[in-house]
Amino acid sequence: MVEKINAKTLKTMISDGEELAVLDVREEGEFGNGHILYAVPLPYSILEMRLGQLVPHPTTRTVLVDGGNGVGERAANRMNMLGYSRVTILEDGMTAWIEAGYEAFMGVNVPCKAFGEVVEQTAHTPSISPEELHAMQSRGEKVVVLDGRSPAEFNRMNIPGGVSVPNAELVYRVHDFTPDQKTTVVINCAGRTRSIIGAQTLINAGLPNRVVALRGGTMGWRLAGFQLENGTERTYGNLSDEAKSKAVYYATNMAERFGVKTVKRTAFKAWQEDKARTTYVLDVRSQEEYEAGHLPGSTFAPGGQLVQSCDQWCGVKSARIVLIDDDTNVRAITTAHWLVQMGWEVYTLEGGIQSNGTEIGMPKAPTLGLESLVLEEMDGDAVAAGLETGSLALVDTDVSEDYVKNRLPGAIWGVRPRVQDLLNRMSDTKKFVLYSLHETRARLMAFDLQEITDKPIAILSGGRERWKAEGRPIERTPQDAVLQEDRIDFLFWVYDRHLGNDQAARDYLAWEEQLPAQIEADGDATYNVIPC
Repeated sequence: MVEKINAKTLKTMISDGEELAVLDVREEGEFGNGHILYAVPLPYSILEMRLGQLVPHPTTRTVLVDGGNGVGERAANRMNMLGYSRVTILEDGMTAWIEAGYEAFMGVNVPCKAFGEVVEQTAHTPSISPEELHAMQSRGEKVVVLDGRSPAEFNRMNIPGGVSVPNAELVYRVHDFTPDQKTTVVINCAGRTRSIIGAQTLINAGLPNRVVALRGGTMGWRLAGFQLENGTERTYGNLSDEAKSKAVYYATNMAERFGVKTVKRTAFKAWQEDKARTTYVLDVRSQEEYEAGHLPGSTFAPGGQLVQSCDQWCGVKSARIVLIDDDTNVRAITTAHWLVQMGWEVYTLEGGIQSNGTEIGMPKAPTLGLESLVLEEMDGDAVAAGLETGSLALVDTDVSEDYVKNRLPGAIWGVRPRVQDLLNRMSDTKKFVLYSLHETRARLMAFDLQEITDKPIAILSGGRERWKAEGRPIERTPQDAVLQEDRIDFLFWVYDRHLGNDQAARDYLAWEEQLPAQIEADGDATYNVIPC
């Protein structure tokens, strides 16, 4: 039996300063509708896919949070089989947490998004409305709009005339976009927080230009009645020598003012070998630079996104972070100066990556435990024949949004934590064939299905990707095939804000603005915003 703790004990553990991984093993929709501030989303559906990255040391103190429905126990058993030895469960899950009177936070990446809002309140980050920006552009004023999101987000939609310069690149690249100090720099994102963080980054760096955040970002622009651009690929070009020199100057001042520490290579190597302490090694450069050559064992984590969503890379509270950059360390310093204020112990690597970028490409984190699973694999011809004769049933184990848009003919959607419900619904099935986009999600669900049925189970070789590439039929799922309330992996209120739903966009912006009050009520945040 896995040890269980109560909500009061967990509340104490969160703020005791020791390393702790609070892993919420519910699906993404359940997590987004209400979770503990410092809980890291790790859906049971993909537990083994991300566990090794988020919690690299099996001896890390870990608490699992579920909905009080037994999923925590199943996750704990899997983790124990994988060698994780200090796993406990929050008894009665989020229900117990809420009944104890503690805060439950909606949304995702909340510690980082709330931090952005607290920064605005503390630093009084200046901003302008979409109407003001539109008027400045119409008058031909000297203004540059820099989009601090990821390049992919910029490509989907952007402010007309804007340029993709992710937040961690701003101090590095801004000087090539500001020919003189009279040019106003406007930073935008999709909503509020990255606009705030981006603008305040340049202000913290000491840029002499007027710097402002665009209130509401692309959502605010659309709500104001203005058109967005789509499919744009404008981005920063090659860095000029003058811009590089200025960037190093500003970053050096930032490091001194905000207490950014540097680790020497000998100490860094010792940290990597230390199994008693968690050290995340994160490369904050661009994807192109990372793929061209990175430090073995490092993880690609572009700095702007890292500040926005630490829980995507770092699952252990009070762990160490070492940031890898080029020899200037400008992006590492820019990123670190925010992580320090969030409460992380963070360092830049002295001298940057230098000649140690010996690994190329984008390495894939291993899925733990798959080597112990033995399953029949069926190719497309065999599955198609089985469907024709009715000798098998297809189960789509992918995210529900993909199932809704692209399912194999007649497939039923199944989610791993509800595998027993799936079996009950398909009690007459002679043989199960599981599939996902590739194979991994399907294989993970097979672990659980094998435990509760003796019926044959197989995997569609190559997954939906190969099936589709072979020209086989794909269909849109009928509306009644999966109910919205069953799609526990999908957070509808966040998704709808980008689909032209004005009220959803307004609600989302209002949610961001109320976060500081909820952070104060919760009391666990480790923020220490340093006034500029």
